[in-house]
Amino acid sequence: MQQIPSIDLQLFLSENKSNKQEFVNQIGDAFSTIGFVALKGHFLSNELVEKLYKEVKNFFNLPQEVKAKYEVKGLGGQRGYTSFGKESAKGKKEGDLKEFWHFGQYVDKNEEILDIIQKVLIPNIIVEELPDFNKVGKEVYQQLEKTAKYVLRALAIYLNIQETYFDEFIHNGNSILRPIHYPPIQSEPKGALRAAAHGDINLITLLMGAQGKGLQVQNLEGKWIDAIAQPNELMINVGDMLSRLTNNKLKSTIHQVVNPPKELWGTSRYSIPFFMHPVPTMDLTCLNNCISDQNPKQFTDITAGDYLTERLKELGLIK
Repeated sequence: MQQIPSIDLQLFLSENKSNKQEFVNQIGDAFSTIGFVALKGHFLSNELVEKLYKEVKNFFNLPQEVKAKYEVKGLGGQRGYTSFGKESAKGKKEGDLKEFWHFGQYVDKNEEILDIIQKVLIPNIIVEELPDFNKVGKEVYQQLEKTAKYVLRALAIYLNIQETYFDEFIHNGNSILRPIHYPPIQSEPKGALRAAAHGDINLITLLMGAQGKGLQVQNLEGKWIDAIAQPNELMINVGDMLSRLTNNKLKSTIHQVVNPPKELWGTSRYSIPFFMHPVPTMDLTCLNNCISDQNPKQFTDITAGDYLTERLKELGLIK
C-alpha cells in the first residue's frame, strides 16, 4: 500500500447499514495494514480550523519571555507551553525542532468524576494576552473528540466487540490537543528532525495540518511514504494503546516529520494533532478475541495511566 486511503465518516453516520459497514471495512482494513487514513466528513468546520490557526500563530509569535510564563514545571508538559527542543522521540538524544501548546480535557462542572480522574485532569492554562485563544481551542477540542468517538465506534464493530465499548473509557478521558510550531531552521540540524520517527502513545490521533509535505509514514516494507491530506481531511492514525489492546491487530505505525529542503528552511510549519486518550484506569490488557494460536499475546498487562507515565519518561517530559 503506497498511498494513505481516503474515507468519509458520513458513510458511518448514515442510516444506511451497507454504507455504515463499508466505512467499518475501509477503516479496519487500513488500520490493520498501514495504520493511517485521511478522513473527510468529520465535525470540524473550515471556519473553526481557520480561527484556530490564527490564534495559534498569534500565540507562537508572542515574545519568548511571554510564552515562557506559560511553561509550568511539574506538569510533564501536559498543559500549557513546551519550549523548543524539550521533547525527543524514544531512543533519541536530540530534541525535536518544535515548540508546542497543550489543551486538555474540559469537564462539565455539574458532573461528578472519580478522584483519580480529577487528579490527572489538570486544569487548562489561560493565555491572558489572547482573549479568543482558549475559547477557540475548546471548540476545536470538542469537535475532534466527537469525531474520534465515532471512529472508535467503527473500530469496535470491526473488532467484533460492542459498538459503544470505548465510550465509557473516553468520556472525560485524558485527551490532548497539541498545536505545534516548527520554527524556521537557522542552521544545519545535527541529527535532529522536526519530529523524529515515533509511534503515538494514545488510542488514536487526529491530525490537522497535513496538507503539505513533511509528514511521512513507514509502510510494512520499511519505506517512507508522504502522508498528505486534502484541505477538508484529517489524517488519523492508530496509537500504541490501541495497538496493545488489539494485540497489534490494529497497527501503530511509525511516522516522522522531516526537515524541508534547504531553500525552505526560512519557513515555519504548523500542525495540530488531537491525541485521543482514555481515562487512566482503562485496562489495556489484550482483548481475548485478538489473541489466537496464529497471533499469540504480544504485550504485558498495564493500565492506560501507567503506560502514559512510562512513555512520558521516555520522551524526557517527566524526570
